[in-house]
Amino acid sequence: MFMSLDTTPFPSPASRFLSDVVDGLTREQKRLPCKYLYDDRGSQLFNAICELPEYYPTRTELALTERFAPEVAQRIGESANLIELGAGSGLKTRTLLTHLEDPAAYIPVDISSHELSRCVRAISSQFPELTVKPVVADYTGDWSLPRLARSARSLFYFPGSTIGNFEPDAARGFLAQKAALAGSDGALLIGVDLKKDPAILEAAYNDRAGITAEFNLNLLRRINRELNADFALHDFRHQAIYNADAGRIEMHLISERDQQIALPGRTIEFTRGESIITEHSYKYAIEEFASLAEDANWRTRSFWVDPDGLFSLWYLETSEIH
Repeated sequence: MFMSLDTTPFPSPASRFLSDVVDGLTREQKRLPCKYLYDDRGSQLFNAICELPEYYPTRTELALTERFAPEVAQRIGESANLIELGAGSGLKTRTLLTHLEDPAAYIPVDISSHELSRCVRAISSQFPELTVKPVVADYTGDWSLPRLARSARSLFYFPGSTIGNFEPDAARGFLAQKAALAGSDGALLIGVDLKKDPAILEAAYNDRAGITAEFNLNLLRRINRELNADFALHDFRHQAIYNADAGRIEMHLISERDQQIALPGRTIEFTRGESIITEHSYKYAIEEFASLAEDANWRTRSFWVDPDGLFSLWYLETSEIH
């Protein structure tokens, strides 16, 4: 059963956006929250990134999902509420839903109303009898599950290695919050990118076609449009580097010259070579993520890794919360 989606754009008040931008750009190491990368144009660009030959996570996770979805479905049982955090295009979700036994409802949560609309249309077309209850929200913030006609166990689905965008302590808190929301019989299916050859990692975030660079620079375009700033995009360049000590990819926008950027009521100074960090993407060893999940009240039931050791898919269940 298709549930209509309120297509009102995600409420990102200019005052909050401006506050976050000013706070980030006035730090010693300038940075911007990566959630702001995903306006409608950013979401489309990210979908294009997922198709790139260098960007292994999407196709590797999809292959893992296709191979092990029957095993996941058997563990979950029938009549689960599938709650997807950051639904995006829903490609991997459609594979998962094909194998779930009589799912009670699908609740996709996404910051982009346009991307969510596309996802809902695709899911509802393929699964016309499925109850779909979309939520336009920043899943890292305050939001609540919609009312559902059927009571069922909660299966949170968090694909795409997005957990890596959280600092480790924040990741632990985020997962603990979802464990509490899922309840005593809750489950979590999550994608986790693995530590590997830095050359593979850096190639994935510095693609030859320049789409990741356009995705990154689009954030400045959004700030210009929504906050009336005056970033000249040609004065910044994209670069992603792997910080081996921290175990993370760092995505930067680097100023090509000394310059001043005007924001409402504020001027931001840049020196040549100074960067804005727009995203951290942490990579984990198997034992590192298992420990983090356990600290967040999840117990590992199964995990799967591709033959090349690039990516992992985890099935977790809630443990007793102390």
